[in-house]
Amino acid sequence: MQLGKRLKTPARKNQREAKPAAWDLSTHGAKTIYLTFDDGPHPVYTPKVLSILAKHHAKATFFVLGREVAAHPQLVDLTRGYGNHIGNHTWDHPMLTHLTDARIRQEISSGVKSRCFRPPYRDTNKKVEAIAASYHLQQILWDVDTNDWKKPGAAAIERAILRGAHPGAIILMHDGGGNRSETVAALDRALTKLSAQGYTFRSLPC
Repeated sequence: MQLGKRLKTPARKNQREAKPAAWDLSTHGAKTIYLTFDDGPHPVYTPKVLSILAKHHAKATFFVLGREVAAHPQLVDLTRGYGNHIGNHTWDHPMLTHLTDARIRQEISSGVKSRCFRPPYRDTNKKVEAIAASYHLQQILWDVDTNDWKKPGAAAIERAILRGAHPGAIILMHDGGGNRSETVAALDRALTKLSAQGYTFRSLPC
């Protein structure tokens, strides 16, 4: 599969952003959603997220930090064992556009091997995207931000998932980076409701 260029679209909350042109996601079904989780793996919350996904026959993509993978390598195996995909989220979550080219390369190359790359904080530019592409990584952002990192409460996270849901949506959540109990609770309730609406949940082709 040839990896295409991401269309440049300004970032706004819950904005629908174009998917990578060379990735034909339409074959995945008219009501497919792509759940994504950042900043793990986490020894407490990643297994809980995996259990909920399995309960709902859902798959997701986990954009992991190299430093967390080094600390918990068994969780990457567990995540893949459940049929989910793994993406590169750098080594330790820096603002990439503030770094030298050499540091950007170090951050990306120290992350996990994958076909997908997500820049921390959505902090990217043409240089970052080009360096990622030199490692055969397709940059993947999102078009629905649950803002779960703010810990607004499980009900608010659930509402963000449900309001943002649409065919082909890439939804951002977090399984790492702190206490994610609100995300875990919201995910279970949201998947119950979205499944009843006929949605299915697949991993990105990383």
